[in-house]
Amino acid sequence: MKALVLGGNGFIGSHLVDRLLSEGHTVNVFDRQPERYRKPLEGVVYHIQDFGNRAMLDDALTQIDIVFHLVSTTIPKTSNDDPVFDVMSNVVETIFLLEQCVEKNVKKVVFISSGGAIYGSPKALPVQEDNPLNPRSSYGITKLAIEKYLWLFHNLYGLDYVIVRPSNPYGERQNYEGDQGVIAVLLAKVAKSQTINIWGDGTVVKDYIYIQDLIDGIYKAAMSKPAYRIFNIGSGIGYSLNNILAMITEKIERTISIEHGPQGAFDVPRIYLDIKRANNELGWEPKISLDIGLLRTWEFIKNDIAKNNLIVR
Repeated sequence: MKALVLGGNGFIGSHLVDRLLSEGHTVNVFDRQPERYRKPLEGVVYHIQDFGNRAMLDDALTQIDIVFHLVSTTIPKTSNDDPVFDVMSNVVETIFLLEQCVEKNVKKVVFISSGGAIYGSPKALPVQEDNPLNPRSSYGITKLAIEKYLWLFHNLYGLDYVIVRPSNPYGERQNYEGDQGVIAVLLAKVAKSQTINIWGDGTVVKDYIYIQDLIDGIYKAAMSKPAYRIFNIGSGIGYSLNNILAMITEKIERTISIEHGPQGAFDVPRIYLDIKRANNELGWEPKISLDIGLLRTWEFIKNDIAKNNLIVR
């Protein structure tokens, strides 16, 4: 098929592009900036534009069979600062995208939602797909709104779709200097012998998924005809920040300097995903354990920092 990956130069998107190419699909990428860690790939058509550039998005959708929507203009901890921007740049522009998908006869839309922010504080663990949805951030609310618009466009116009709710992905090519991706950020701090700042006491529990496992789940959800349209893709295991720091200390054998700050208001104390539906319907399960994935991520970050002439002690 001919695929358009919105956000295809980002961390998740670039790995998804690799998988699509390896499976023989034709790939177009729509993103506001080039990849951080690689040059453009041969055979991929790139549209370097903002998601809000409707004319360019309309052009990029020409003769596309399947759209993977990974674009988000906000992140959970800052989305509440400007909810209007969050809604206008994500929900409204996604509605335009869906309208164009209907007009251009796109066969399917695959939306990468959230396996954390969209649930809020769960009443039971692990969290199933049909658990109550009570987001604590504008980011989670916009993800939920887009999910509902996908349902609406399916019922009004027959637009096929599937939704993936990933836990917290980590792995090679994640931006270790950004505001998301706690494992990558922690490992980069360790590589640079910098103090790690932890918001709260480190007991917040989350679900972490290695990037290749996530991509496998996204691909299987996209290419299947399952009975359900929403899938949690995670490890199904909860780890606290203290667990991760202990694992880094053990596996990498580095002394870590830690400072604690106030707990973030948007943080959910404990959340990890029930992944039985993906296992039963898609034949998917995670293959890479956290300790192995952490070491792979460490090698990438350590080597990238060294390549850029930063000291790795």
